[in-house]
Amino acid sequence: MTTTFDDSEVLAPPNSLAEYLIMPEGPPYYEFINGVAHFIPSPTTTHQRILRRICRLMDLFVEAHGLGQVLFAPLDVYLSDEEYYQPDMLFVSNERKSIIQERIYGAPDLVVEVLSPSNGYKDLTHKKRMYEAFGVREYWILDPLEKAVEVLFNAENGFQIASKAYSKGFVQSQILSGFAVDVEQLFAE
Repeated sequence: MTTTFDDSEVLAPPNSLAEYLIMPEGPPYYEFINGVAHFIPSPTTTHQRILRRICRLMDLFVEAHGLGQVLFAPLDVYLSDEEYYQPDMLFVSNERKSIIQERIYGAPDLVVEVLSPSNGYKDLTHKKRMYEAFGVREYWILDPLEKAVEVLFNAENGFQIASKAYSKGFVQSQILSGFAVDVEQLFAE
């Protein structure tokens, strides 16, 4: 059986947030960066494996301590009409749970992004600046190629490196007191 591709079935990217919000649920997924829709390709197995590990570890910790909710992509985080993202993972504290609706309306307390060739540049530049400006308290950047994790804390002067490790060692959260991750285990094959 031969499958043919009919490009008439492909949806055009939304031109506005209003168009995006009325799209049917499910793929294709987009992020709005500076008001422009950017298609998000599906993640690789490496990306998913790393995300599953960090999500499992953080979720168990957060649940055991009754701190809030850990959620993961695809889930829209609405920062403004021009900045609308789908971070790989996020944490929202009990104190800020009002931002959790069908989508997240406001800055999560903590955001995790796993870098990939299709998104790394945006995650390290524009999105990082927006997370900082809109008040994300902690930003975790996981780099599978370098087997590195940086934990950035949003201080008075913006994001500062709170913890980092390459290949080995532990990184720890500033806002989830007592939560630490073994980087070697996180990136194990």
